[in-house]
Amino acid sequence: MGGALSSLTASDLGAAAVKEALKRADVRPEEVGELILGSVLQGGQGQIPSRQAGNKAGLPWEVKTETINKVCASGMRSVTLGDQIIRAGDEEVIVAGGMESMSNAPYLLPKARWGLRMGDSTVKDLMIHDGLSCSFTGVHMGTYGNSTAKEMEISREEQDHWAYRSHQRAVEAIESGRLAEEIVAVEVPQRKGDPLVVKQDEAPRKDTSIEKLAKLAPVFNGDGTITAGNAPGVNDGAAALVLMSEERAEREGKEVQAYILAHTAIAVEAKDFPKTPGLVINELLKKTGKSLDDIDLFEINEAFAAVALTSGKIANLDENKVNVNGGAVAIGHPIGASGARIILTLIYELKRRGGGVGIAAICSGGGQGDAIMIEVPAK
Repeated sequence: MGGALSSLTASDLGAAAVKEALKRADVRPEEVGELILGSVLQGGQGQIPSRQAGNKAGLPWEVKTETINKVCASGMRSVTLGDQIIRAGDEEVIVAGGMESMSNAPYLLPKARWGLRMGDSTVKDLMIHDGLSCSFTGVHMGTYGNSTAKEMEISREEQDHWAYRSHQRAVEAIESGRLAEEIVAVEVPQRKGDPLVVKQDEAPRKDTSIEKLAKLAPVFNGDGTITAGNAPGVNDGAAALVLMSEERAEREGKEVQAYILAHTAIAVEAKDFPKTPGLVINELLKKTGKSLDDIDLFEINEAFAAVALTSGKIANLDENKVNVNGGAVAIGHPIGASGARIILTLIYELKRRGGGVGIAAICSGGGQGDAIMIEVPAK
C-alpha cells in the first residue's frame, strides 16, 4: 500500500495482467468470450471495473465482462465460475482473475447526501469497512484471527516462525528468479522522465528475523497474538489466467499448462472464517475421492500466519507441501486478486517439478472458503 503501484487504479493493474495472460497463451483479444475479474474495493472505481480493465487490455467491446465480489475469494471464484461457464458449453475461451488497488480505496462520509444537520460525523475508511471488517459484527478480521488462534492453541511463536518462513521462502524464490516467471513488468508513469518499471514484489523482507518479529506488539487485542509481522501486507496487485475448453485447446494445438480437476466452496459462521481453508480442503478431497497423499502441493492464502497454521491442523497437512515459495504474509494480499494469484503460483511450481496435482484454498470474510484442484501434465 502506498508503494510503486499506488498511482495505478485496480483496472490499470487488471489490464496489465489480462494483456500479459493473453500474450503468454497466444490468444487474440477477439477470441475471448468473457472476462471475469474479482474486485472488492469497488467504491469510487466507476461502473463495472472489469469492463474498464478489459477495455484497457485491448479487448473488443463485444467481449462480455463480470466483476465478482466474494471478498478474498473473489479472484478464485472468478476462475471457478469461468470453468463452470465453459463446462456448460456457453463459452470456449474466458479470461479470469482478480485485481485490487488498496492504495486507492476511498473514504466515505455516511449520511452526507441528506445533510449533516447537527453534531459530528465520522469518515469511514472503505478499505477497512468493505474489505477487512465483518459486515455482521463490525469486528476486524484480525480479531477473529486472534480468537481462532487461541481456540486452535496456536502460539505467538508458531505464528512468528511461520511468518519468518514465508519471508525466507519468498526472498529465496525472488533471488532464484522463480517468482519472476509469474510476474509481468508494469510501467508506472512519472511526472518527469521515463516511467518506473515495477517487476518485483516490494513486500518480502530479507532483513526480518524471529527476534524482530517477536518484538512487535499485538495489533488487534492487547493480549492477542497477531501482529503486523505475522499478518499479510495491504497491497496492490492483479492476476489473470486464460481458460479454454479442452476441445478448443486440442483443436488449436495449444500447450495445456494445467487442467482444472474440481473445485468447491463452504460456508460457516462469520467468526470462523480462518478455519475455512482447512475445512474446504477436506471437502474437496471428499468430493474427488482423493487422499492427502495424492496431492503434491498446497497453496493456502496467508490471510494471517494463523490461518495457514489453523488450516494445516484441520486438514492434517504436511508443512513441506504448503506455500513452498512463501505466501501472503511476505508477498502481500491484494484482496480481490489473491485467489487467482495462488492458483498461478501453484501452476508454476508444479510445472517446475515436472507436473503433479495441487490444491489452492482461500478463506473470505463472512465465513466462506473456496478451493480448487488443478493438475499440471507431466513433462
